[in-house]
Amino acid sequence: AELLADTWRTGVKSDADEQLLRRLQFARLTPDIDAAVRAALHGARNLQKFSLRDALPYDVTHALGRCAPESIGVPSGRRAALEYTADGSVTASVKLQELFGLAETPKVGERQEPVLLSLLAPNGRPVQLTRDLRSFWERTYPEVRKELRGRYPRHPWPEDPWNAVPTHRAQPRR
Repeated sequence: AELLADTWRTGVKSDADEQLLRRLQFARLTPDIDAAVRAALHGARNLQKFSLRDALPYDVTHALGRCAPESIGVPSGRRAALEYTADGSVTASVKLQELFGLAETPKVGERQEPVLLSLLAPNGRPVQLTRDLRSFWERTYPEVRKELRGRYPRHPWPEDPWNAVPTHRAQPRR
């Protein structure tokens, strides 16, 4: 267990483990990760099935879900995954049409950190990065609407995004 724990600590971690470590840092939670990893690896023969999430105590994972959630709800009813970066910021990639009607940028954690939203076109490519959604709807959306409306005619591009119905689907063919 000690050898496997040292290998895990010094080696390349899975993306899920890296993301979990960043979430712990964002939430300012400081569990004894080394002890948890050693305990979880007791009796193990390799690291193939090891997950840091399974090694953490319940109270830590519960607090983590509250202080650094994995996802946020968007007005369309779906959930957007949050990515915690090494610099301490939080980002979410969401299709533009799923945020219609949302004026305030979502905030997470006890510090109410605003989420950096990567607003996506219908093809999934980023159109705009913003931490100020209200400003985007007022200033930038009309330009983005003009550009994307011609490229994606089957998707809704309302003039008034404040009162539009959020959706993740294209308009049905007529």
